[in-house]
Amino acid sequence: MTKVELRGVGIAYESEVVVSELDLTVSSGEWLALIGPNGAGKTTILRAIARLVSYQGEIQIDGKAVHNLTGRELARRVAMVMQEPHMPDGMSVSQYVLLGRSPHLTYFGKEGRTDHRVVADILERLSLDRLAARPLDHLSGGERQRAAIARALAQQAPVLLVDEPTSSLDVGRQQEVLELIDALRAEQGLTVIAAMHELTLAGQYADRLALLVGGKLVAVGAPADVLTEPAIAIHYHAHVRVLSLNGSGRAVVPVRSHLPSPPGEVVP
Repeated sequence: MTKVELRGVGIAYESEVVVSELDLTVSSGEWLALIGPNGAGKTTILRAIARLVSYQGEIQIDGKAVHNLTGRELARRVAMVMQEPHMPDGMSVSQYVLLGRSPHLTYFGKEGRTDHRVVADILERLSLDRLAARPLDHLSGGERQRAAIARALAQQAPVLLVDEPTSSLDVGRQQEVLELIDALRAEQGLTVIAAMHELTLAGQYADRLALLVGGKLVAVGAPADVLTEPAIAIHYHAHVRVLSLNGSGRAVVPVRSHLPSPPGEVVP
């Protein structure tokens, strides 16, 4: 079980401030979804936790400052699924997923029986076992997304960062991937931080939502408290209905502002 804390975190690209004075705590075993309109800073925050961008302030994982960890120590604590991960041409799915075991290998870098068993289990649970020998460049977009998630899960880090986990996936695969992440979170005590574009999915799977606008935290709390029609209207400039799913979270449904006129009707 691993806690993540951000204190006064600020991130800028050249002269543009992307994230400003962010304070956020993610409890051990919690699923926190970062939501907000495009350009809110969601992906940048994930990249800062993974130490892929420079930042001001403090980010700690179980009380240890991220900037003080070696690369190997950080990789044993944090795994990240990029929205568009780099995948070497010609490498098979199983070889790619096995790369997730790198932080656990011995000095000589030789995979052992445990490493192959972990990979085989993840491939089966993500329905990738039949594609294990297929080259990555022969996969569909959805299959590549699942392979990227499989590699991160094979890393067995207690903190899982996910950038748009359901992009390129059809509705069935979306549910499959999110259910798997949630099941592994329960089994292994994973702390999950996900940037999520789909508000309905965020409202169903996350314990808490952090709403970001222009790099600033404007609301954080349970889905029922954050996903409100007024908040979405203000920050997303969208006309929606928010529905309770009888204990299964919240659904955000876009509503057309202007209905088309029936055929033959003249609009004044």
